[in-house]
Amino acid sequence: MAGREDPPEGTPDGPPGGDDEYRSVVFDESFVRAARLQEFSARERMTDREHAVRVRGARTRTAHHASGRGPRRLLALFVLIALAFGTAVYLGFRQPYRVPAPGGAHGRLRMTVVPLAPAGQVPGGTPADLLAHSPAAHFARGGEGIRIPSKVVRTADFTDSQIRTALFIARDYLEASSLDADVLAGRDRQPVRTLLDPEQIPQFDRSFAAPAADGLYDPAGWLVAFAPAKVRLVAADTRVHGTLQYQQTADRALEVTSDHTFVYTLRPAGSATAEASLFTVRRELSFRFDLDDLEKHTAHLVESEVGAGPEACSAGAATTFTPLLAGARAPSGSPAGVNPYATGRLSGELCGVLTGSAEPAPTTHPAPGATHTS
Repeated sequence: MAGREDPPEGTPDGPPGGDDEYRSVVFDESFVRAARLQEFSARERMTDREHAVRVRGARTRTAHHASGRGPRRLLALFVLIALAFGTAVYLGFRQPYRVPAPGGAHGRLRMTVVPLAPAGQVPGGTPADLLAHSPAAHFARGGEGIRIPSKVVRTADFTDSQIRTALFIARDYLEASSLDADVLAGRDRQPVRTLLDPEQIPQFDRSFAAPAADGLYDPAGWLVAFAPAKVRLVAADTRVHGTLQYQQTADRALEVTSDHTFVYTLRPAGSATAEASLFTVRRELSFRFDLDDLEKHTAHLVESEVGAGPEACSAGAATTFTPLLAGARAPSGSPAGVNPYATGRLSGELCGVLTGSAEPAPTTHPAPGATHTS
């Protein structure tokens, strides 16, 4: 019986165990897949193949190359963001009227209120006769007297549309503060308050909470109102005349200036037959607008100059005017006369006197104790 013979080359070297000695280096599937070179199969070699093997890992290199583009993409994105931010900052500087102008342009309203006392007895009569024989005879009625310029020309930084918006805001403020029935009767201030730049509302509220003739907190600088317990408007036939103008300022903001005279017909409260009298208020207001004001439809008042009469020089700051009505006289010792119907800056220190031409000269005068109806 033949036994197992040794191979011709002799007994293999190394420790016994047969194939077990190669078990640690067996090429499993993951190892084969990771190989860089792979021989084509017999079927693949039958085709026109220039090489007998294929190079693996192209996908790996492609993925690695794609992963290398990640940081470059992030860098490009960062550059784009930086450019966008820089552009926004640049455009912000190119639109300076978005930013409050230097020197506190968006600060408090500066105001001058000058009571105008009558030179003698306050003229009285019927409303129609008083108006017909006063400088207000040809004034427009109510809001018709607050006219927007028919032609508007753009400035360096404001379009004609933006300028018209500013003019309409100024007109809305004048109507609310000079013609609104509830405001005039002292019943409501909200129509005026809602039109103000929010920065000025604290000053506005303080003016009515603690009135003071100090150029900052006089209610007459903001609006026209009469004490309903003392006087009443005869009718909603207020006469108005004036102008609205605009210009771009040196610091590239938009300024609108209004100069209007308002003529009110009054009677004592509680009397429908007492003689009427006229009360004249000259208002010169300066508004300043930036883009935020235009977008929010708010007005920022810079300066207010008011002359109102007939009123006693001792009236002082109060939430409402205290007109001298028909037949009343002002205390003596008043300063030089002032005509609120004349154009130009108002003159006078703490008080002025109505000139003769500023008061009505009715053709009919009632007998003592007589009354007229409107």
